[in-house]
Amino acid sequence: MTSTTEPTEHHVRVGDIDLAYLAVGGSGPLAVCLHGFPDTAHTWTHLLPALADAGFRAVAPWLRGYAPSGLDPNDHYQIGASVADVVAMHEALGGDADAVLIGHDWGARIATGAAVIAPDRWSRLVTASVPPSAAVAQGFLTYPQLRRSWYMFFFQNPLAEIAVAMNDLEFIDHLWQDWSPGLDAPEHVERVKESLRDPANLHAAIEYYRATLNPAEHTTADYQAEEAAIDGTPTQPHLYLHGESDGCIGVEVGRLAEPLLTVPGSRLEVIEGAGHFLQLEQPERANRSILEFLASR
Repeated sequence: MTSTTEPTEHHVRVGDIDLAYLAVGGSGPLAVCLHGFPDTAHTWTHLLPALADAGFRAVAPWLRGYAPSGLDPNDHYQIGASVADVVAMHEALGGDADAVLIGHDWGARIATGAAVIAPDRWSRLVTASVPPSAAVAQGFLTYPQLRRSWYMFFFQNPLAEIAVAMNDLEFIDHLWQDWSPGLDAPEHVERVKESLRDPANLHAAIEYYRATLNPAEHTTADYQAEEAAIDGTPTQPHLYLHGESDGCIGVEVGRLAEPLLTVPGSRLEVIEGAGHFLQLEQPERANRSILEFLASR
C-alpha cells in the first residue's frame, strides 16, 4: 500500500473504551502514532502514508475522550490509562515485537510509558516536543518555562471548560499560534475543535492536566504501574525530536533530553524552522528523521 492511499478510520474495543484510529498499510510491523493536546490523529497526516510506504502498518488512535474515540464511563483520563490503552491496542491489532511507537506531546509520555511497561512489544521509540520526565523536571520550574506552561495551571480551575469553549474554542486557536508561530493549519485546528466541541470531550482533554498536576483527586490506583512507567527509562533505541521555535516547551528544555538517551542508537534532533507541531511544520524533515531511525536496525 503506497502513499496514494489515504488513511481510513477504524474502531477497536479496548477495555471499556471504543478507540477510533486512522490506519494505512498492509501486513508489516505495527507503527502506533499518538497525538497530544490540543490535537487529533490527523496530526500524523504526513507520516502515516510515509510509514506505509516503508512497509509498516501505521495506525494513529484518537486518545480516550477525544471524539470519535469513546468516553471513559469512570471518568479516568490520566496518562497511565492511555498507556494501558496503547498496550491493549497492540494486542488487539496483532502487533509483535517489531512494533514501533511514535508519540507527540501527551503522546510522547504515553509512548514512553508503553515502551517501559511492555518492552517486549516494541522495538523502537520516537517521541517529540515533550522530553523525558527527568528533563521536564529539570527545566519545568524555570521562569521562562513556567510562563509557557501557564495553561496547565489554569486548567486546574473549574472555570477552564467554560473559558476554553468560548467563541467556538478560540482558546485553541491561540494555543496553536503561540506554540507554533507561523504555522497556518486551519484544517487541522478545525479537526481539533470537532473532536472537543462536545463538553464531555473537552472535559476529558482537560482532565489529563488535572490528573498530572493533582493526582490525589484525579487519578485511580488502577493504573499505578502505568503511571510509574511514564517516568521510567525505555530500553529501546529512542529518537527524540524538538522544534527549535517551540512555544510550548522551550528548546532549552528539549535539549536536556540528550544525556538521558543512553541506549545505543538513541539521539536527539532539533528541527530548525519548526515549533511545537513539528510534524506539520517540517513534515519532510521529520519524516526523514523518523524513517531513517526506524530503518537503522
